[in-house]
Amino acid sequence: MGRDVPALVFTREDRRRYRDKMHTCLDVLAQMLRESTFESERPQVGLEIELNLVDADGRPAMRNTDVLRAIADPAWSSELGRFNLEINIPPRELTTGGPGAWELAIRDALNHAEERASAVGAHLIMVGILPTLGETDVDETALSGDPRYRLLNEQIFAARGEDLRITVDGVERLSTYADTITPEAACTSTQYHLQVSPREFADYWNAAQAVAGVQIALAANSPYLFGKELWRETRIPLFEQATDTRPVEIKAQGVRPRVWFGERWITSVFDLFEENVRYFPALLPLCDDEDPQEAHDRGNAPQLGELTLHNGTIYRWNRPVYAVTDSGPHLRIENRVLPAGPTVADTIANGAFYYGLTRALVDDDRPVWTRMSFAVAEENLHTAARDGIDARLYWPGMGEVPVTELVLRRLLPQAHRGLQLAGMDAAWREPLLGIIEQRCVTARNGALWQAETVHHLEKAGTDRDEALRRMTRTYMEYMHLNAAAHTWPVD
Repeated sequence: MGRDVPALVFTREDRRRYRDKMHTCLDVLAQMLRESTFESERPQVGLEIELNLVDADGRPAMRNTDVLRAIADPAWSSELGRFNLEINIPPRELTTGGPGAWELAIRDALNHAEERASAVGAHLIMVGILPTLGETDVDETALSGDPRYRLLNEQIFAARGEDLRITVDGVERLSTYADTITPEAACTSTQYHLQVSPREFADYWNAAQAVAGVQIALAANSPYLFGKELWRETRIPLFEQATDTRPVEIKAQGVRPRVWFGERWITSVFDLFEENVRYFPALLPLCDDEDPQEAHDRGNAPQLGELTLHNGTIYRWNRPVYAVTDSGPHLRIENRVLPAGPTVADTIANGAFYYGLTRALVDDDRPVWTRMSFAVAEENLHTAARDGIDARLYWPGMGEVPVTELVLRRLLPQAHRGLQLAGMDAAWREPLLGIIEQRCVTARNGALWQAETVHHLEKAGTDRDEALRRMTRTYMEYMHLNAAAHTWPVD
């Protein structure tokens, strides 16, 4: 939900008018899909990375306004918490300049931002959940100053009518309440974008859903929240709970959550936008001046502002995106399942695995989503989030199997094939997917390193708070070295 919004109070008329506009947007989108008026000849990939800000001791720094002013680059923006930032890496074709060029561009941008941030007493860290974050760091004062965040907070609690309960049973147990949505700011992610044609959208989305659990298991990087060791990728249950508009009674009625895996394989991108309108009340009923039907009839690409704003308040793990650029309207999938970090090298490897594997699965004669139930794909996601790289996941033709075995035997060769189909030669593929291979061979990732490092410090007599702080400082040192996380020593 990247749009700026004013601080205001919504009326019943606002909501009625907004619903009508969304239905008009849906009708226009359906027309556009029939007429194939989308840019897809030169499909591009994109990347957004959310980061945390810390002080010299590795503790949260509520300085995003100062840091953004110091960076002074429109590619950077605020996020929900004052200790968050986000960078939007410019889109590119997958093979343009090679993966080394993409990695260098990302590292240069992050290094520049780190230099500017350090001048105002803050530092950047790419991690799924900041290990030193405490419950007192996510109260209302930690909300970013942009009015859109406060308005979103007000609307979620108005819909919910009571405080949020956050409960996670993992290695340890967390049970607490929150009176703002700021705990959601603890979840910092890496978001991979893939532009696709309307004809291929359903296949790519289905493939992305099918592999979401595998992605999380391999890249888990969020084992700690509020000082407790929980799931290997605690972002998943935290995000599901921290933006939930449903009190207990509404959940019991089967009302769908706004953080949503979905409930079925799709046949068209239209299915997802139509579900959004059918199932979810508007949180921010702000109407644009544009008449989308009139714009379309004039031969212009309509912005579909109401539909896209609403889409931004429904947090699918694989979100459909409609956007208009100078080259016309396009569709893309925003893959939102992975945490930030640990390094740029890991991030690029994760992207290569995702892009290659989905391409190969779409190319299969018998697509995986025709042989796997949707419910199993969702179960894989939560199993992977709980157990990380030690997870056992279901895959057609293999049954329930350790994720490392699944990837080494079946999915890694497919990822190679998919990248080859996309035009990436072996000299580029091998270093990227080699990181994924070694992660599986060693059964090590960021979450495991964090937990083992804290355990090591605690066994030496360090208390949990100090162990988390020291681990975070060491994490940042290795992050800047850019050696993949499976190579990090525990000491």
